[in-house]
Amino acid sequence: MKLLIEKLKQQHPSAGHFCYAWQLGNDTIRFRTNDDGEPNNSAGLPVYGQIQSFNLTNILVVVVRYFGGTKLGVGGLIQAYKYATRITLESAPVVSRTIDLIFQLTFGYDELSKVMRIIKEKKLKIIHQAMGVDCVYHIGIRKSEVPAVLSSFEQLYKVEVKSTDELMG
Repeated sequence: MKLLIEKLKQQHPSAGHFCYAWQLGNDTIRFRTNDDGEPNNSAGLPVYGQIQSFNLTNILVVVVRYFGGTKLGVGGLIQAYKYATRITLESAPVVSRTIDLIFQLTFGYDELSKVMRIIKEKKLKIIHQAMGVDCVYHIGIRKSEVPAVLSSFEQLYKVEVKSTDELMG
């Protein structure tokens, strides 16, 4: 993050302020705001508030401000930083990614068609498959869908399901 902000400072050497907010994580959220010399909470927090209202994570927003000759006051600064962030986020492309958990399925060939039916119905990703004495599949399941998918596989009592955590520990 610091390198990106330093690069912006090099690109805009006469700008007065580089106020920012970032948010990282999914289960555990980490964030930081910086007013860069503006009055306390008049820049970084309005930027962060917009990040939250757009429900974004893994993002850095930096607002580069040049002094235009008119003092805005704290309320004006808050509105200016909020507005700049909002119009930027409205026009920026948002990349959505799913969080997938990996599970290993072990089953006999007599269960293959039933397992494949569930995989197709639930639109699961087959990451790896090995066909030996038994079939061993590693599948990716969207984190929010894990309980429902595992419930489907539990109906097939001849299919053993283990999470990657169980396999490692």
